[in-house]
Amino acid sequence: MTNIPETGRTPRVQVRLVVIQVLVVSLLATLGGRLWYLQIREGDTYAKEASGNHVQQVVQPAVRGSILDARGVPIADNETRLVVSASRTELMKMRDDGEAVLTKLAGVLGITPEEAMDKVRLCDAETPQPCWNGSPYQPIPITDEATPKQALQIRERAEDFPGITAEPQAVRRYAAPGEANTAQVLGYLSPVTDEEIQQAQDSDSPYLRSDQVGRSGLERQYDAQLRGKAGVTRYEVDNLGRVMGEAENDPGRPGDNLVTSIDARVQRIAEYELNEAMKAARKENDRNTGTNYKADSGAIVVMEAKTGRVVAMASNPTYDPNAWVGGISAKDYTELTGKESNYPLLNRAIQGQSAPGSIFKVISTAAAIQAGYSFEGPHNCSSSYAIGGQVFNNFESKGYGPISLGRALEVSCDSVYYRLAHEEWKKDGGTEPKKNAHDWFYKTAHQFGLGAETGIDLPNEVTGRVPDRQWKLDYWTANKDAWCRTGKKDGDYAEQIAYENCLEGNRLRAGDSVNYSIGQGDTLVTPIQMASIYAAISNGGTLYNPTVGKAVISADGKDVQEIAPEAHGKLPMSKKTLQAVDGALEGVVTRGSAAWRFQGWPQDEIPLHAKTGTAEVYGKQTTSWFATYTKDYSIVMTISQGGTGSGASAPAVRKLYNALYGVSEEGEIDKKKALLFTPQEDLPEIGSDGSIDAPRIDEYPSEEDKKKAAEESAQPVVFDGSTAAPDTGVTPAALPTGAPAAVVDTGLRAAVLTGGVPPATGHTDVPPATVNTPAGGNRDARRRSARHGGGRGRRGDQRRRSTA
Repeated sequence: MTNIPETGRTPRVQVRLVVIQVLVVSLLATLGGRLWYLQIREGDTYAKEASGNHVQQVVQPAVRGSILDARGVPIADNETRLVVSASRTELMKMRDDGEAVLTKLAGVLGITPEEAMDKVRLCDAETPQPCWNGSPYQPIPITDEATPKQALQIRERAEDFPGITAEPQAVRRYAAPGEANTAQVLGYLSPVTDEEIQQAQDSDSPYLRSDQVGRSGLERQYDAQLRGKAGVTRYEVDNLGRVMGEAENDPGRPGDNLVTSIDARVQRIAEYELNEAMKAARKENDRNTGTNYKADSGAIVVMEAKTGRVVAMASNPTYDPNAWVGGISAKDYTELTGKESNYPLLNRAIQGQSAPGSIFKVISTAAAIQAGYSFEGPHNCSSSYAIGGQVFNNFESKGYGPISLGRALEVSCDSVYYRLAHEEWKKDGGTEPKKNAHDWFYKTAHQFGLGAETGIDLPNEVTGRVPDRQWKLDYWTANKDAWCRTGKKDGDYAEQIAYENCLEGNRLRAGDSVNYSIGQGDTLVTPIQMASIYAAISNGGTLYNPTVGKAVISADGKDVQEIAPEAHGKLPMSKKTLQAVDGALEGVVTRGSAAWRFQGWPQDEIPLHAKTGTAEVYGKQTTSWFATYTKDYSIVMTISQGGTGSGASAPAVRKLYNALYGVSEEGEIDKKKALLFTPQEDLPEIGSDGSIDAPRIDEYPSEEDKKKAAEESAQPVVFDGSTAAPDTGVTPAALPTGAPAAVVDTGLRAAVLTGGVPPATGHTDVPPATVNTPAGGNRDARRRSARHGGGRGRRGDQRRRSTA
């Protein structure tokens, strides 16, 4: 008889079986629940994701839109080039990080291995240019100038060049029609970064890894319109990668075309004449320093007076924007960003700041009227004006006796403005201002739009500066410690200024107001600001936002979005005062400080108005200013370290007006030869196929003009000087470091130990006894390196005055 139970189960075994059954049921229930969740609850989602494993995307990059001048001439478009690119992802998989492949590639392309390897390294804070600042996952261009022979070598020997491609691509081209470079206005492109891709992924205009993005100028301002939208086609493929059919298609849209108000013909003349004027200035002797003028930079703005549209904008030194296409070389990058080349990337028309000198006097005139003074006067134009023992002289101590403010503008009588500004300073409480001080001279400048951006449709515009009481306080707070540390009571001029500023730099002193009234001291303006102001005087007082963009037109020409002019203010002058100032500025051309430059101009048919200015800069040579307008246009030109306004800048402005209106040197008008007798109004037509019937641009200067200029350069032109009139002005100056966002000609505050008032020294815009006309000449329009500006000069202890 056995003692084993019939069933073979003990209570212990039964418990274990129950536990196992529970576990099995639980696992089956969990699995079933999970299967229900995946198959039913989230079935559609995972089915869609799974299908994606069998879909491949093909991206067709959008063709970037063209930038056209006002008549439809392309100033930036696209062309097909053979581009050799490297996949950094593939190169990094190699044991030597692709060094051997890039070395072989360099041999084919005729570059050094170092140049090829520099192109594919990634940019960071410690890696200098050239480097790749785009996505590391997209092909990196090594060159966009490969020859068909080089491309064929790479493609036929693909096994020797893994990760390297050579294929035709559309790349940006800056055409420089008629040698009109337009570099700073156009800007340039560079690859999109991963950070930018991430930031824009949820926007209406997301980036692709292959996109190029505008980095400055119009390319940046209108990037979204120019870039368009890439097309994406999705194909169904099997597990072997074979295409089974088209799954989905998102059609692309080519970028829109941007029509600008720039006229390439006028732009070419502005650039050429600015460069020629700077070359001519470098041949002239500066009697203050005993050396020739440096003429290291300059700018011209040509603006439609009734709309604020920019017809031409030139900045010098300049550069070829094609240097950025396909990746910039180390040499070009150094030249574009280095101090020795004087920062050609800067658009000095909107980023160059300096004291305006006597072209500022239209603002001081308006301020005097607002303060209650009579335009007709009389105002005493004495040979000098004294403040606490410090004497401020007119040029060569010349006085005109009792005159009107209009006559003061014509002859640029400094002492009239000294006296008015000093009287107002005293009325406002002097160094201890009244609670509600009017400060008319400073308030009026703000009303004219100074100390603020004009609103131009270009990035990185600077504001200039109105050195009012609040600015004085803020500036003193920021610099007090440095002034107190370096200032010395008995030190050199700079140390004395620092010492005085340490003690009372927060106070608006008499010397500050006197200097300010003639556009000197700490006052800073930009050429675009002054062009806007003189355009407003021309059109009856309306301050417009300057614009370069005129219309955005779709690639097929069907959708046209015009960019209408917008006003942002009115000049603080009555109609009567405007008319009086207008008459005075006409007098500058007919009998004032610019008359010697405009002899023979058809004033009755085309009334021209102008104001000359020459601003002194501590430690540098004088800055030349010339501000003008007709009923159609405002033209403002400046040359840093270039001499006087009428001496250095006026001849170039005269040639621009000659070209605009078809005026010969003898003063005869030929409308058939006029480039823009009236501003361009019509937009260019773009065909449904994207074609543009662009007009031809003639060479400037013509071969005949070149021969004539060469002959005249050997013959001195003698002026009798009978129509010249003096004028006055001073600029502050600070040298930029690195690649600056703006150039500032600013100096030490005009003040000395005797009452905080600097001594008066000056220049005049009198004509020289003899003037040689420089020979004409062409410059290369598509060179791939920066143009160098002149060096910087040192000056003696010239501290203040402005001359027209």
